[in-house]
Amino acid sequence: MEKNEYTTMAAVELQHWWYGGMRAINAALLKRVVADGRHLRILDAGCGTGGDALFLQRYGTVVGLDIATEALALAQQRIPGYLVRGSVVQLPFADQSFDLVTSFDVLYHRAVINEQQALAEVRRVLRHDGWLLIRLPAYEWLRSQHDRQVHTRHRYTAGEVRRLLETNGFVIEHLTYALTILFPLSATVRLLERVLPAQKQESAMALPSRPVNALLRLPMMAEAAYLARGGHLPFGLSVVCLARL
Repeated sequence: MEKNEYTTMAAVELQHWWYGGMRAINAALLKRVVADGRHLRILDAGCGTGGDALFLQRYGTVVGLDIATEALALAQQRIPGYLVRGSVVQLPFADQSFDLVTSFDVLYHRAVINEQQALAEVRRVLRHDGWLLIRLPAYEWLRSQHDRQVHTRHRYTAGEVRRLLETNGFVIEHLTYALTILFPLSATVRLLERVLPAQKQESAMALPSRPVNALLRLPMMAEAAYLARGGHLPFGLSVVCLARL
């Protein structure tokens, strides 16, 4: 990821409609994990600037891991004392250390050359009844300027995610797309980028005005409510999966 993207992420991720909507979707899928009221030990693998790790603290004790020192310096302001520098393909933790591992938009990155190795490491550090919640960008044909900014190696289909997880010994509990309602608008914008004259590169995560931010968040909250009832969305901008060992 470009270094300036970390600064933008830290500045907006607690208010931006996309981050807030995705946290609502994460909470919807995690309902079954925390239904018994357990206090979980959680690894946020690829924690970025710490917004999701902060959210995950409602479920237990969270350790954030990231390879980027720029991200960890910003995350330190949110979850001090619970951060480790390291790679998702070589996790610096003992076997069976965690009840839940989360990985939000990490394995798609060009620095993660081998997703199989990363998932093998996740499997190693999870307890035998552990859970994985993973999110990845959807559809290779939707590559955009934002993918260049965040160094995307690959965008996935739900089928690819299913095969990847099952090959590595995970049992799928809930696999779905997300950002379905806004998909036509977002897909149109991304495709237009390819035919319109190049514009000055600005972060796709810039915070919109307060009314627009609130309006864009509503469809994602609706999706979260639907997914919380066990629903599945047939297409979208992201693939989200809850799996267990």
